[in-house]
Amino acid sequence: METATARRGPLITAWSAVSPYGLERPEFTAGITAGRTAAAALDRGVWDGPVDTACLVPGFDSKTVLGRKGTRSMDRVTGLAVTAVGRLLQDPEGARIPGVGEDAGLVLGTNTGSAQSMMDFTRDSVVQEKPFYVDPMRFPNTVMNCAAGQCAIWHKLKGPNTTVAGGRASGLLALNYALRLQKSGHTRTVLCGAVEEFSPARAWLEFHTRRPDEADGILGEGAAVLLLESAEAAAQYGRPGLAEVLALEFGVFHTDAQVAPVLADSVRRALDRAAVQPPEVALVAASGAHGARGAAERESLDAVFAGHEPEHVPGAELIGDTHAASASFQTAALLATAEGRPGLAGSIGLITSVDRDGVVGCAVLRLR
Repeated sequence: METATARRGPLITAWSAVSPYGLERPEFTAGITAGRTAAAALDRGVWDGPVDTACLVPGFDSKTVLGRKGTRSMDRVTGLAVTAVGRLLQDPEGARIPGVGEDAGLVLGTNTGSAQSMMDFTRDSVVQEKPFYVDPMRFPNTVMNCAAGQCAIWHKLKGPNTTVAGGRASGLLALNYALRLQKSGHTRTVLCGAVEEFSPARAWLEFHTRRPDEADGILGEGAAVLLLESAEAAAQYGRPGLAEVLALEFGVFHTDAQVAPVLADSVRRALDRAAVQPPEVALVAASGAHGARGAAERESLDAVFAGHEPEHVPGAELIGDTHAASASFQTAALLATAEGRPGLAGSIGLITSVDRDGVVGCAVLRLR
């Protein structure tokens, strides 16, 4: 599979996280660094489905957060994405950050978009008196790239606009795509990340498709977005950068037995392309997959590091299985962990992902 690398390459200069800890980046940082779980019992008066506990963005409602204008038919996944992009584009005073103009691109990772919107629209076409007695305003929500399109409309982003679907690896695949956009000269500045919603439809899909060894995973939701800039653009606008993207690698597997060797090979290739030795890796943000695949992920890292024990960056065990947004939240968690720790400047962070549909991926970052 094609990879993207950069030895002295693009910088992550800002990030946002609309997470089960709250709408703001400091709330996410505080929750992750404190190791605080976001799991809570569901309000059965609001949420139906086969689960009693989830990690929800607290009190999130698109109309409340974004206002009533333009949100009447907005579904949850779109609201989360629009909010996360908006938070990234604002400075502390609420103004738009400099240097991110209308030519900026957006790459958003997802799985299916909103499963709830798809199922609701399909149900209406079946139960209404006529199949075409459906709300046309809700049809756009059934399209996978609805969230990315709405982010561009709301925030006036007229550069390349792309949706990437890759399950738990979506965030890394989006980052890979963003690097390719920059390398090919389509844009200097890209917002890239991923989004996932909690809904009864998603809960039922997980309930019926998970294997027994995955059944104890708590579902989470949210959106995390990175600002990716060239070193020249970052310097021009006074953003020193939080991390340098050194390498990304991906692989595919067909059976559980292949997960560990395929992921280990991907990590070794990424470290080699980044000119990094395993003992140099200080932080690892693993996907925390459940069951056999999670055990294989840990096995692959043990094989690569062979006795070296990088610091573990928590993620899914605190904010739940955010599925499509997992890898983007892992990246945000790694950056949050390094925040305020000058001793980590110049050190290496590794992100790994294992998706149940057969994709593994990893990214190597140099913290700044």
